[in-house]
Amino acid sequence: MTVKLDPVTLEVIRNALPAISNEMAADLQRTSYNMMIYEVRDFCTALITCEGELVSQNVGGVSHFVADLGVIITDGMQRYGRDGFQPEDVLIMNHPAVAGQHLNNICIYMPYFFKGELMMFSMVRAHWIDVGGMSTGFGAGRAAADAWMEGMQFDQLKLYEGGKLNDMLHRCITSNIRFPESSMGDLRSQVAACRLGNRRADELFERYGRDTVMAAIRQIFDETEQRCRNAVKKFANGVYEAESFMDDTGDTPASRVRIHTKVTVKDGAMTIDLSECSKERPRGPNCRSLAGARIAYKAMTMPVDPVNEGSFRALDIVLPEGNFMMARHPIPMTGWSLMLPTVADTIVAALAPAMKEAAPAGHHSDLGGVAFFGVDPKTKKRFVLQSIEGGGWGGRPTEDGESGSVSMCQGDVRNGAIEAIELKCPLMIEKRGLRQDSGGAGKHRGGLGIELHVRNFAPGLWNLNRPYRQGLRAWGLWGGKGGATANYIVRKPGENEFHEQYGHRTPMPADTEVISRHPGGGGWGDPLDRDAEAVRWDVVEQYVSRQAAQDDYGVVLTDDLVLDAAATDKLRGELRAKHVDDGSAPKQTGDAYLTDLTVFATGIN
Repeated sequence: MTVKLDPVTLEVIRNALPAISNEMAADLQRTSYNMMIYEVRDFCTALITCEGELVSQNVGGVSHFVADLGVIITDGMQRYGRDGFQPEDVLIMNHPAVAGQHLNNICIYMPYFFKGELMMFSMVRAHWIDVGGMSTGFGAGRAAADAWMEGMQFDQLKLYEGGKLNDMLHRCITSNIRFPESSMGDLRSQVAACRLGNRRADELFERYGRDTVMAAIRQIFDETEQRCRNAVKKFANGVYEAESFMDDTGDTPASRVRIHTKVTVKDGAMTIDLSECSKERPRGPNCRSLAGARIAYKAMTMPVDPVNEGSFRALDIVLPEGNFMMARHPIPMTGWSLMLPTVADTIVAALAPAMKEAAPAGHHSDLGGVAFFGVDPKTKKRFVLQSIEGGGWGGRPTEDGESGSVSMCQGDVRNGAIEAIELKCPLMIEKRGLRQDSGGAGKHRGGLGIELHVRNFAPGLWNLNRPYRQGLRAWGLWGGKGGATANYIVRKPGENEFHEQYGHRTPMPADTEVISRHPGGGGWGDPLDRDAEAVRWDVVEQYVSRQAAQDDYGVVLTDDLVLDAAATDKLRGELRAKHVDDGSAPKQTGDAYLTDLTVFATGIN
C-alpha cells in the first residue's frame, strides 16, 4: 500500500521517534541502581526494526553501541523466527559471537506488536558492574585467555516469556555475579524502559496508523541517506589513506596493533576499507563491530542530527572475518572498545586534506575507565569504584581543543561524581583536575587530559591496565605537536615517591595513593604562530607550564608572569631559523601534514 505523507505528519513522526528513545533513557537513568548508568550514563536506548534497522537512539547514547544493536535483532530473528516472539517477552543478550563487546554491556530487548503484528523492538544496552568471571568494573582486561574467563555469556535467552519470569534463569544469574542487588535492579530498570518504549510506540501507531508510521520511517531513512551523500559530495573524489597503531605489549614495534584505513570517495559515496589492519589477537584488543567506521562517517556527515539507519546507507565498510575488529568467538573481547576511537580518529586524519577547514588534530582516544573494588571492612559489604575520566581533544582550525572530555565513541558519558564515589566507597578523591602540559602545542592548543588522585582507605583490587596508546600520542595537525599519553602512578604506604604500575586486579593495601593520568589532544598549526598573550594566559591558568611556554611556543615570561615581548620575538625568530636550518619543521602540504602518524593521500582530483 502506497501512503502519501503530508509534511506536518512526517515532521511529527521524525521528532517523535527519537523522543521515545530519549524518554526511555530518562526512565532508565531515574530507576537504575548502578552509578555507571544513572551517573556516568554508560548506556543507550533504541528502537529497531525486525530487519535490524536502527529507527532511533537516545541523544547522548553511547556512540560505539550504534553499530552493534541491529545485529542482535537479526540474530534473534534467525533464532526464533517472526512467530517465535510474543507480547511481553524479554530477552537478555551479551554473547560476544554476535554482540562483539565485553560481557558487561548487557542488552535487554522486547518485541513491539501492533494489532497482533510484530513491528519492531525496543532495546536498552547498559553497563553492569559485574557479570561473573573477571568482569568486575570494565571487564577482564588482558588477563582473559578466552571468552569464558570474561564472565557469563547470555545467548538470546528469554528472561520473561509472555510476561512470565523464568525464575530458574533469574536465579542462575543472581548466583553467579558479585553484585546481584545492583545488577538485578538495573535489569528491572532496563525492562521498564523497554516497556515504556513499547507504550509510546503504541500511542504513535494508534494515532497515525501502521502504514503511515512505517512509510514515515522509510522516508526518514531515505532523506537521511541523501543528506549524508550531499555532505560527502563536498569532498574531492579520490583515495585517502592513513595508518596508526596501538601498543600490544609495548615492547617492540613488531608487537604493535596496526590500524590502516583506506577511504575511497566517489560522487557522494564512501568506502572505508579496514582489511589491512592487524588480525585478531589472542588477548586483545579485539572486538566485533563496525562502530569505528560508522562513528567517523557520522562525525563527518551529520554530527548533530539524530542517528538512524539512513545515516549509514551510503557507507560501505570492508572489514573481513578474523580482523581484530571482526574477531571470532571465543577470542576474548575485553578490550573491545579501546581501539574504536583510534580507528575513527585515523579515518578523520586520512580525510583531513579533503576538509582542511574542518578537520581537528587527533584526540586522546582513551576510554578513561577507572575501577577499584573490594570489601569494606566496616560494613562487610562489597564496593566498586567506577568512573570514566576524560582526556583532551585535538586543536581545531579556529580554536583550542576541548579539555577533560570523553572520546568521540562515548556519547554523553560523564565522570562519576566525587560525592557519590566517596559516599559509596572507602576512599577519598584527593584531586580531580586538568593535567598540566598534556595538550599538544599548536597555534590552537590541544585539550588537556584529566588527572585523578585517589587514596583508598581499605585494601582492594585496582584495575591498572596498561594503556594501549603509550607509544602513539594524539597526533598534531598542520605543524602541531602531539599530546601527552596516559599512565598510572602509585605510592604505597611507606613509600616516598610515586612509580608507574600496571596490572589487572592488582591488590593494593589500605592508604595507597593511585594517580590516573589521562592523555591530551594534539595541537593544530605551528605553535610559534600562537598568540603570545594566549600562551601567557595558559600559564596563568596552569594549563601550560612556564618552561613549556618557552620550549614549545617560544614565549618568554618574567618571574611574575608578565610577557617579555622583546625576548619572545627574539626566541621565536631563533626557533624558526632552527627549523629552516635543520629541516625539523613539519611540512604543511603533501604527505607530512600530521606529526606522529603516517598518512597518505593519493588519487585526489
